[in-house]
Amino acid sequence: MKPQAVARILDANLDRAREGLRVLEEWFRFGLENGELAGECKAMRQALARWHSDPLRLARDTAADPGTQISHPQEEERRDLGHVLQANCSRVQEALRVLEEYGKLAESHHWLAPGLAKLAKEMRYRLYVLESELLEGSLRQRLLAAHLYLVTSPVPHWLEVVEKSLRGGVTLVQYRRKNLPDREMLWDLKQLRQLCDRYQALMIVNDRVDLALVSQADGVHLGQTDLPVAQARQLLGSQRLIGLSTTNAEELAQALNSGVDYIGVGPVYATPTKAEKPPAGLEYVRLAAEKAHLPWFAIGGIDLHNLAEVRQAGASRVAVVRALMEAADPTQTARAMLAELQGIPALSW
Repeated sequence: MKPQAVARILDANLDRAREGLRVLEEWFRFGLENGELAGECKAMRQALARWHSDPLRLARDTAADPGTQISHPQEEERRDLGHVLQANCSRVQEALRVLEEYGKLAESHHWLAPGLAKLAKEMRYRLYVLESELLEGSLRQRLLAAHLYLVTSPVPHWLEVVEKSLRGGVTLVQYRRKNLPDREMLWDLKQLRQLCDRYQALMIVNDRVDLALVSQADGVHLGQTDLPVAQARQLLGSQRLIGLSTTNAEELAQALNSGVDYIGVGPVYATPTKAEKPPAGLEYVRLAAEKAHLPWFAIGGIDLHNLAEVRQAGASRVAVVRALMEAADPTQTARAMLAELQGIPALSW
């Protein structure tokens, strides 16, 4: 047995757990303005600090520690807020597991008073719950902030069009492609995931829950005849987003109580994307504005020419396909659409 080595392990992981908790605490405090959860993280930090005694600190030998030179590319970048929070949740959980196991060893040899292993175990299970709350909140907050939703179509150089739209302010992209082999769709999704991460945009997959999971998408968008929402939620878990298309008052009412995160409302106008569906019209937009308590996006034939009347009918969020995918200048078009949604006069653009 090497008491000095165990002491160094405990010291390093007490530091690691407390540092990670501080990162989480700051987001609860300043990002979510949740004093209760910020206070809980602070209490955990202070509870661990009571075990961080001088004998453990004195065992530290940073100069001779080979671990200070070990790094990994995933530690050197953070693609978005969710990545920061998830990385630090994992960091705390891993450190607590180490404290639990080596704490048992130290306690059994009377190198440490009983209690640290039990405390670390209880905290680790609590962190699993906090992680779910954090990540759910992060994705849903980003969804709430999204007002222009791009649904892709197979135009030439489609990924370049998506990037130009992202430059214009799009923050939510749905990959929609029919009749393409799964292997090719996965390749598309890999590239789209990297692009969305670069611009801190949410990535949604149309219909396919399996591809959403494999591609690490932020969620899936379902139609009325796709996999039922309950089964999709079971597969996706509580953290990812689920959207659902609706075309009438009955579908809207059902969707609002189905457990989805957002709703598609339309088609507002006739569109070749949904040629088999008659337009629901502006009356349906007005109904959604009155009834919907979830984020919802008007969709179907919306472009710069009719966006003002869609907004006046009550829509603050819209989803578009051709308006951006076939635009001469997707960046400027996206900016102009967002300006209209925010009620900014067109002359400023």
